[in-house]
Formats: sequence, structure tokens, C-alpha cells
Amino acid sequence: MASRGLKICLAVSLLLLIIFTIAIVTLFMTIFKPKNPEITVHPVGLEDFQSSFSPNLTLNVTLGMIITIRNPNYGSFQYINSTSYVKFHDTVVAEVPIEAELVPARSQINVNTSADFMVAKLINDPNFLSDVLGGTLNFTSTIALPGKARMLNIIKLKATSYSTCDISVNISSRNVDTNCKSKIKL
Repeated sequence: MASRGLKICLAVSLLLLIIFTIAIVTLFMTIFKPKNPEITVHPVGLEDFQSSFSPNLTLNVTLGMIITIRNPNYGSFQYINSTSYVKFHDTVVAEVPIEAELVPARSQINVNTSADFMVAKLINDPNFLSDVLGGTLNFTSTIALPGKARMLNIIKLKATSYSTCDISVNISSRNVDTNCKSKIKL
């Protein structure tokens, strides 16, 4: 008789464990499935302009910007100090330092930073003059933000958020359009 009760107890316990496991896996595959962050770049204005004419022409321009990072996930993401690079065609023309931050779950943050443009590299690019005459300068910004994703402050996973932004500057109207694509890799 005790053997039959033990078998029933084990069967019920196993059934509850299977149901619990299915519920947890379903939650992680649907609600807690990592979603790509949304990153937007907003140029603010000219912060610094430096020039030197000897021995070679050197021009450096610092452009202030705000980077908006929206985290649609149910877990927070904390990344370390990183650097974004801005390219004009295939030439790196600016570096953008990104300081470490915590992006809380289902919220957004604004990161204040500045892009240090190396204007001499930009002007020396063979495509520069034709793009200026065309009225539009097109840049590409890339960044990798390595860090940790935290779910319910229990599960901690290494994660890296990658982002590529196409930045188009209309010279006559001075409008700047950005289109960013982001993904997260666990």
C-alpha cells in the first residue's frame, strides 16, 4: 500500500515539474526573449573648432550629440566604456567615446557625448568634393557595447549590443537624418 502511494506522489511531482519547466521555457521564448535595443543619434551642435596651418593643415571639429538608447526588454543591460567610430565611405573620420551606463528594463536613457571629427581626413577623401557638390554628406557610425544583461536580478548573461547608424547631412538645409539598426547578441 505504501508503495502505491509513493508511486502516485512521484508521478504527481514529476507532472508538476514538467508543467513548471514548460511554463518557464514558454516565458523565456516569448515574453523574456531578448529584443533588439533602439538607438537614435541626435547631433546637438558645434562644441569646439581647432585649426593649425603649420607644418601641415590640421582641422579638428567637436560635435556634441545625444545618443538615446531604448531597452524594450524585461531585463536591464549594463555596458562598459566603449568607442564608436564614424566613417566617411571607408575612412574613419571621427571617434565618439561612450561612457558606461545602466539601461533599466523597459526604459530609455540619453547619453551625452561628442564626436571628435578629423576634418583633414574628411577633406582628403577623394569622394568629399563630389558629395559636397551633390549637397549631402553620408556617414556610417558603428559601435559594439559589451556588457551584462540581467533578468530579475537573478540571471546574469554576457551580452553585446551592436549598432550601425547611417547619418545623412544635408549641407544646404543643415538637416541631419539618422537611421540606426541594432541587435543584441547573448
